[in-house]
Amino acid sequence: MTTESPENTVNPETAVDGVTDETAAPRSRAQRRRDTEHRLATDVDVWVATASQEGVPYLVPLSFAWDGTALLVATPAGSPTGRNLAASGTVRLALGPTRDVTMIEGRVEYLEMADLPADERAAFAARTGFDPAASTTRYRWYRITPLRIQAWREADELSGRELMRDGAWLA
Repeated sequence: MTTESPENTVNPETAVDGVTDETAAPRSRAQRRRDTEHRLATDVDVWVATASQEGVPYLVPLSFAWDGTALLVATPAGSPTGRNLAASGTVRLALGPTRDVTMIEGRVEYLEMADLPADERAAFAARTGFDPAASTTRYRWYRITPLRIQAWREADELSGRELMRDGAWLA
């Protein structure tokens, strides 16, 4: 009978595709882009970091939909995030766990609920399980166009972490 020693077990907290961070080789920029595009297509929630005009930071998780060029989120127009997004027109997003993070800096356009085409509203609701138009609270849509994207797992992936600059993919 064999017993598995703790050194040979995979820690699900630090494993990526069943491989521990200690044994995974750094990914190429092309692989990081594929992984990022997969995360954008399959993840449902994103961390949204904004700041008020006075510089007060605010961080919340929001559900999102990705259409291949932009992320769509919805939040109450009067919330700190809604006010900050509308006022600054910029945002920073984080996808994934800390040991496989994708950071996105983007430009924000806001739309009233009725201004988003019905097919986009339906796609958002289907993906996220949430229809903000059904709420009695006044929501707005916020379309986020990525300008810069970075992705890395560990220190060995810090080099080459920039995947998009000025809205153009580098790989």
